[in-house]
Amino acid sequence: MKDRTDAPRDRGWLVGITFFILGLGTLLPWNFFMTASMYFNRRLNKVEWSNGTVVVQKEYYFNNWMTLLSQLPLLLCTLLNSFFYQRISGMVRIAGSLVFILVLFILTAILVKVPMEEDCFFSVTMATIWFINSFGAVLQGSLFGLVGLLPQRYSAVFMSGQGLAGTFAALAMLVSIASDTDLETAALGYFITPCVGTLLTLLSYLLLPRLEFAQFYLDKSRSYEVETIDELLKESGTAQNGKLNGKANGSLANGDASGEEVEVEGGSPKHNFLPLEQAEDRDRKSTVMEVFKKIWVMAFCVVFVFTVTLSVFPAVTVDVKTIYPGKWESYFISVCCFLIFNVCDWIGRTVTTLFQWPPKESRLFPVLVVSRVVFVPLLMFCNVQRRSYLPVLFSHDAAFAFIMMLFSLSSGYCVCLSMTYAPQLVASKDAETAGALMAFFLGLGLSIGAGLSFLLRLLV
Repeated sequence: MKDRTDAPRDRGWLVGITFFILGLGTLLPWNFFMTASMYFNRRLNKVEWSNGTVVVQKEYYFNNWMTLLSQLPLLLCTLLNSFFYQRISGMVRIAGSLVFILVLFILTAILVKVPMEEDCFFSVTMATIWFINSFGAVLQGSLFGLVGLLPQRYSAVFMSGQGLAGTFAALAMLVSIASDTDLETAALGYFITPCVGTLLTLLSYLLLPRLEFAQFYLDKSRSYEVETIDELLKESGTAQNGKLNGKANGSLANGDASGEEVEVEGGSPKHNFLPLEQAEDRDRKSTVMEVFKKIWVMAFCVVFVFTVTLSVFPAVTVDVKTIYPGKWESYFISVCCFLIFNVCDWIGRTVTTLFQWPPKESRLFPVLVVSRVVFVPLLMFCNVQRRSYLPVLFSHDAAFAFIMMLFSLSSGYCVCLSMTYAPQLVASKDAETAGALMAFFLGLGLSIGAGLSFLLRLLV
């Protein structure tokens, strides 16, 4: 949606800050579980010594299952949310999801101190991941629809907040590693952090309706009414020298038309009357399929971006090993995999608030998105261990870090452009539907990428 001249000021940019926090809160669950993969793998993959060699008792493939079971409910629940969001109030969907996510995070923090057999712990953890991402899908889809009602810069701010969620999680993991406490205490502190973050997100959402700027744009009935009047003004403005359309006047004289009055000063037409059926058609929200036909290019772009990203991150990248053993080894993945990815992803998303290129009508944008597929073989040729088939072409830590920088910068930039452009391709009354649909396709890309990650990890 474009800025409205009659809109109040966003004082202190509180609405922008609020949506930044809401974006941060939507991806906290996924990022905290993903970044904590070392904790989960250490607790699940117990090792024992046999004839002087280390033998893993059981391989759980936690990273692959975590990615897959995160994205399947995200896809399913985002799809349901796209079709049923109009029947359930936003307060129930958003606030309710945040409450359930908070409860599940508290449970995860408690389990850190609870001794459990590996199979049981794996099952409970996977169930927690499933339900947290189910509620996260509803939350994300609802918020994408909500932010679509505001001017387009707020969508970029929301996406920027999502990008910072990963950086936040990576920094929290680095602090826990650097602390001198034992593994359990460090993990407990790590999982308490998203509990606080989710609570802050909930409070931010409850504050939103109290802000005048947000009230103005989120009053959907007024938004649709103003948009209809704006369209009437545009049509009536085509009449030159302030003359009324004769056909419309004739219809009025014959009693065949009814509509609303539009006052215009400065010599433009004072009245513009539309047939009743046409006036009603303007107020009707488009169907999901009608909206999809307008945004399908952006839907493809967001699917492809996340398919490429999730196919190798983190399932493949988390197994890259440093060539410098020692203390650096415990920090290597947290820094070169998670921190670099999330910082650069956030930078890529944030850059779109300054400039947006290529434009949404350009055919170059889908080409740019598809070209990211080159990062899949590049990352597979890094020093991933254990490997069975492919050679190592980029063994140095710096090579892996550089590829990760380009990989994540392009991911954040392309996905933010896709999600920002989509609501601009439809009428304001359909912006919420477009946002919810794009959230579904975002989930579809994540799910496809998660499924491919199993195959690509086996091919290394």
